[in-house]
Amino acid sequence: MSKEAIKLAIAPIGWTNDDLPQLGGDITFEQCVSEMALAGFTGSEVGNKYPKDTEVLKKALKLRGLQICNAWFSTYLTTQSYEEVEKAFIQHCTFLKTMGATIVGVAEQGNSIQGRQDLPVFDAKPVNTEAEWKLLTEGLNKLGKKAMEMGMQLTYHHHMGTGVQTRGEIDRLMEQTDPDLVGLLYDSGHLVFSGEDPMEVLTKWMSRIRHVHLKDVRADKRQMAISAKWSFLKGVLEGVFTVPGDGCIDFKPILDELIKAGYKGWWVVEAEQDPAKANPLEYAMKARAYIRTTAGI
Repeated sequence: MSKEAIKLAIAPIGWTNDDLPQLGGDITFEQCVSEMALAGFTGSEVGNKYPKDTEVLKKALKLRGLQICNAWFSTYLTTQSYEEVEKAFIQHCTFLKTMGATIVGVAEQGNSIQGRQDLPVFDAKPVNTEAEWKLLTEGLNKLGKKAMEMGMQLTYHHHMGTGVQTRGEIDRLMEQTDPDLVGLLYDSGHLVFSGEDPMEVLTKWMSRIRHVHLKDVRADKRQMAISAKWSFLKGVLEGVFTVPGDGCIDFKPILDELIKAGYKGWWVVEAEQDPAKANPLEYAMKARAYIRTTAGI
C-alpha cells in the first residue's frame, strides 16, 4: 500500500490542555495552529480554544494548510439516557462533517476517573458491570449507525482511567460491537501506560483501526505513577506522556505494520505535556522528524 494514503496530524493538547486549562493558558489558538503548520503537519484535532464558528475556523486553517481530522466526544451511555447522548452526538458530528472530517473519536465517560485528581489512575480504575457493558456496546452500535448515516465513522478511544483501558476490555468492546459501525482509535501511549503490548492490540484489531494516536511514554514517570499512586492528570503534569521518539516505545514495528496492512487515514501525534516544560513547537518538530526518519513519511 502506498504511503500516500497516510496523512499526518497533531493534536492541540500539546499547546493547550482541555482538562488542565492552566497548561498553556496563555497560548492562543493562532499560535497553536501556526506552529502545527510550521512543524510540517497538515491536520489537527480540535481544542477548547478553537473557534466554534465553522467559517471562522475554516478560514484560519485554510491559511495554514490544515484540516480537521477528528474531535473528541464524551459518551455517557452508562449514566445518561441514550436519547440525551445521541442528541449531543449528532450535533458534534454535524460540526465535524461541516469541517470536512470523516472520523469521530468517542470515549465512554460515564464512570471515568480520568478527570479526577483525587483518585489514583491504576488503583481506582472503573470496571464495567455486565449491565454497563450492555448499555455501552448497544449504545455504540446505535451511535455508529447514526454516524454512518451522516457519512462519518465512529471510532472508540480506549483510555486510561476508564472502563475500556486494558487489552481484555478492548477485546470485549470490539467483540461485542458491529465491525461496520464501531471502529477502534488506536492509541500507543494509553496502551503502554496501561501495561499492554501495543503490537498485540495492533495486529489483533488492525481491520478495525480507523484512526491512530501516536503518543510516547516515559517509563520512569509511568513507574512513579504506579508507586506514588498518581491520578491520570498528575501523570500528565509530571510528564508521563511525550511525543514519538522521546520515550520508551519502539514505534518502528508499529508504523511498519500500519503501512504493511494498508492503513488509510490519519496518524495523529498526541502528547499532552506541560508546554512550559516541553516547548510545543520544538516537540512537534521533533515528532515530525522522527516519523520521517522512522516511517519515511
